[in-house]
Amino acid sequence: MHGEKFEKFYDMKKLAEAGGGQERIEVQHSKGKLTARERIDLLLDEGTFVELDKYVTHRHDDTETKKFYGDGVITGFGRVNGRKIFLYAYDFTILGGSLGEMASKKIVKIMDKAIKVGAPLVGILDSGGARIQEGVMSLDGYGDIFYRNTTASGIIPQITASIGPCAGGAVYSPAITDFIIMVENVGQMFVTGPEVVKEVLSEDVSFEELGGAIAHSTKSGVAHFVASNEYDCMEKIKKLLSYLPQNNIDYPPSLESNDDPNRVDPNLIKILPENPYQPYDIKEIILNIVDDRDFFEIHEGFAPNLIVGFAHMGEKTIGIIANQPMVLAGALDIDSSNKASRFIRFCDSFNIPIVTLVDTPGYLPGTNQEHNGIIRHGSKLLYAYCEASVPKITCIIGKAYGGAYIAMGSKNLKADVNFAWPTAEIAVLGPEAAITIINRRELKTAKDPKATKKKLADEYRKKFANPYIAAEKGIIDLVIDPMETRPMIIQALHSMSGKKETGPWKKHGNINL
Repeated sequence: MHGEKFEKFYDMKKLAEAGGGQERIEVQHSKGKLTARERIDLLLDEGTFVELDKYVTHRHDDTETKKFYGDGVITGFGRVNGRKIFLYAYDFTILGGSLGEMASKKIVKIMDKAIKVGAPLVGILDSGGARIQEGVMSLDGYGDIFYRNTTASGIIPQITASIGPCAGGAVYSPAITDFIIMVENVGQMFVTGPEVVKEVLSEDVSFEELGGAIAHSTKSGVAHFVASNEYDCMEKIKKLLSYLPQNNIDYPPSLESNDDPNRVDPNLIKILPENPYQPYDIKEIILNIVDDRDFFEIHEGFAPNLIVGFAHMGEKTIGIIANQPMVLAGALDIDSSNKASRFIRFCDSFNIPIVTLVDTPGYLPGTNQEHNGIIRHGSKLLYAYCEASVPKITCIIGKAYGGAYIAMGSKNLKADVNFAWPTAEIAVLGPEAAITIINRRELKTAKDPKATKKKLADEYRKKFANPYIAAEKGIIDLVIDPMETRPMIIQALHSMSGKKETGPWKKHGNINL
């Protein structure tokens, strides 16, 4: 009697784990793609996956004879480097991974558990979208998922891996999550596909050009990371999770390091050119001050004039924001404002201190920026810094002019400790622009306007564009030797580690989205 029951159990288990069957698995492999179960095995610590709702079947009518267990999505929990996560992975071998009523109920159930427990949620996308045969119930399922994504936002980290198609309304679930990783030449996301675009707008565009990993990581900013393959994708998820806490009341894990927190670097100043208008790579400064030269950049291909990412300093996770003089001279624009604002708000949600390195000539001028809303989008950066209550440490390295000085973690936005190098230039305008206004008449009557302008600009730079006037007013807490940047920032972070900050009660602010 027991033998028959166990025989049925093993048959059911085998059937459920076969997904859409061997033929469909082979088709998946022929496309160079792994199955949902193979992806889960890559991500999780060996032997830790516990699957839920394994035997759920889709709603089917009399015209359908085939019953698929799992209904096109695998859900459950496991561990990554010993830490608990919840996950769901669409199974393309079952009805193209399309979302039906029961599949959405499975996903919603696992999301609810992740929120209750306080553990990160990882979604692996490879889906044909809403299951047309189930009509409104498919759309209803997406609505339930969007609601949970929003509820979970700021409570648990949410990570999405795009390793296949994701179209129509389905794209908005990953868009609400914190980080999206797309696999090059495999992951695709778009609201309307190439066929519809051609029919409605007469535009010929390929799937990759419209919604591939490169398009979304460089143009739209939808994707935070591009993975070269599925193995790289799972490694990136593991690396990302290593910087993050489990939830919003937890703190990020420490990472042991042999890098001396008191290490000084006499060569750091050599990275900065003598000419303040000559570009240099701010990443070299970042790598020299963080633990073990290990910096995990986010949104690397999008708005590269401003850099964001995670690192450790003194074995603690920090978020870094830095102007990049190599691109647009480090000026702020619409895309970089959006990029930094979202990163700041993520760090603040999950107790990650923010370190800001400043070298910017201002906001990018021009009709394109003005007409596309630089005022509206630029204000998000101000809002995000003001709202953030985690420790905020700022170091001005070079230029810090005008509104961009204020926006980049200034004391006015309640940064906790503000350092500056002796090379810092803090002013309303850059020297050349300032003397063009201040000394307009003198320049008009000068015998040699070019030489006069240079002389006046040099005088302005010496008199006004330095960190000492700000230091006299307490707006800069300390002008530091560049070689001491690492130990000074680490000590400042340590001093602010117990920071508590509360404001007046409100439901939420009204950020200028």
